[in-house]
Amino acid sequence: MKKWRRQQTLALMLFGVILLMATAFPWRIWVTLQNDLRILEGGEHYVNIASPFSISVTGDKDGVLALNGVSVSDQGSKLNLLKPLLFSAEGLGSVNLEFRLFGLIPLRQLTVNVLPEMMLVPGGHSIGIKLHSDGVLVVGHHSVQGKNESTSPAKDAGIEVGDVILAIEGIKLQDANQVAELIAKYAGRSTLSFQIKRTERIFTVNVAPLLCQETKRSRIGLYVRDSAAGVGTMTFYDPVTNIYGALGHVITDVDTNQAIEVRDGQIVKANIVNIKSAQRGYPGEKTGIFQEDQDLVGSIEKNCLFGIFGRLSQIKPEQGSENRPLPMALMSQVKPGPAEILTVLEGTTIERFDIEIQRVYNQSHPSDKGMIVQITDERLLEATGGIVQGMSGSPIIQDGHLVGAVTHVFVNDPTRGYGIFIEWMVAESGLLESSNI
Repeated sequence: MKKWRRQQTLALMLFGVILLMATAFPWRIWVTLQNDLRILEGGEHYVNIASPFSISVTGDKDGVLALNGVSVSDQGSKLNLLKPLLFSAEGLGSVNLEFRLFGLIPLRQLTVNVLPEMMLVPGGHSIGIKLHSDGVLVVGHHSVQGKNESTSPAKDAGIEVGDVILAIEGIKLQDANQVAELIAKYAGRSTLSFQIKRTERIFTVNVAPLLCQETKRSRIGLYVRDSAAGVGTMTFYDPVTNIYGALGHVITDVDTNQAIEVRDGQIVKANIVNIKSAQRGYPGEKTGIFQEDQDLVGSIEKNCLFGIFGRLSQIKPEQGSENRPLPMALMSQVKPGPAEILTVLEGTTIERFDIEIQRVYNQSHPSDKGMIVQITDERLLEATGGIVQGMSGSPIIQDGHLVGAVTHVFVNDPTRGYGIFIEWMVAESGLLESSNI
């Protein structure tokens, strides 16, 4: 009995130690700090670790950052985590930090960049998007009626929906029409070599074309696409470099839901002619006519999780547009509360509408869903029912700062949706790399 009680006591003590470590150990060092933290010159950022442990912090550069009022250096400093950890920018530059528990056990490393204040012109412009993919995207299979069989030679060879055909017989593809042209050109061959890209893997597949009894042409049984088009909203542009960002989310193929890899593309001004209102369970949509003029023209150089990016070759002020640059807000500066968005309801006139930022997520990694927003402007709700397709990229302004962009709608409540932090879009645009830090 005594032995059993002793074992029970030891088990309780062990459980208590584990519970103490689980609740007191500074896990928030990982959870609340992103790998690359950015602070504006003269700004501050803090995180509440709330742990009884102390840590030591060393940095590889002096004069850039202070922690709890003590300048970071390679000599290291000891910090009590019961108090909030305050990062203060001392000067422009970048410093790599290393956190150690008790000065011995490595906890984590992170880089802090102190940036100059960045001034960006908010968008709100409705844009027509014309995108050409790198290679040709496979969007479906169909059967070819041969002499003795009906099948899809490409499917039989292992080509799947979502694959990208980069080349046929070593000839790089520029558009979808070229696929049929090359198959006809090499009609005498029993098999053709297709270079395929599937996710990040590139490989070769040999396809045996089948002579179609209906068309009398060699065919391989594929539906392919090389371009996409639609309407969206420009979020910002830099008045110095003319680098812009738009949409706040990736452009995917309508059939495969796969991100389109950009070969080239263009944005132009779009004239909004109709809006289909959103309803619960049914997303609404803006309809626009592309205007091939010189008022707004830009290249598309990147299509990624955080939007499309490129460089404007021409931009003229639109009626209602915010022509003066506004300071960019970092994630730590965004807070729940009233805000505004800029977007177009009719024609090309940019208008301001009231919204409420309901929730702000403290993200340790970039994501296109950083905040929850709700449309509160009665006129916008009457016209659109809430957030509709084509509104993605509408800039969010709070307290005179450009803080983010509208990205997604809640299908079951179109008055609400997600927004992305402008910090992630600007980082993806390459503007931060061009800053002298």
